[in-house]
Amino acid sequence: MNTPTLAVRFFKTDGGTEPVRDWLRELSAIDRKTIGEDIKTVQFGWPLGMPLVRKMEKDLWEVRVHLDGRIARVLFTVSGGKIVLLHGFIKKSQATPQPDLKLAKDRMRSE
Repeated sequence: MNTPTLAVRFFKTDGGTEPVRDWLRELSAIDRKTIGEDIKTVQFGWPLGMPLVRKMEKDLWEVRVHLDGRIARVLFTVSGGKIVLLHGFIKKSQATPQPDLKLAKDRMRSE
């Protein structure tokens, strides 16, 4: 069995919640499986680029997940040999919404 290049960790708020894990729980099992497989591909294949991973800005990337009829994004940073999953959402427009980007950047800074 191959060993992963990076470990995966969920961002945790000061209150102890894990927003990406909570978001994933709201999705269907098939959507969770698809997102999980794409994150695993990043975990084992890092560094990766398009079409699966796109750099958003310094130290911030997105996993680009194609679900059935929808597009999901998981924003992450890499720190200390770990992928830190900062924010996940279903994309509704071409551009990544600024509030989603800001939330991920705020979480990255508090890491």
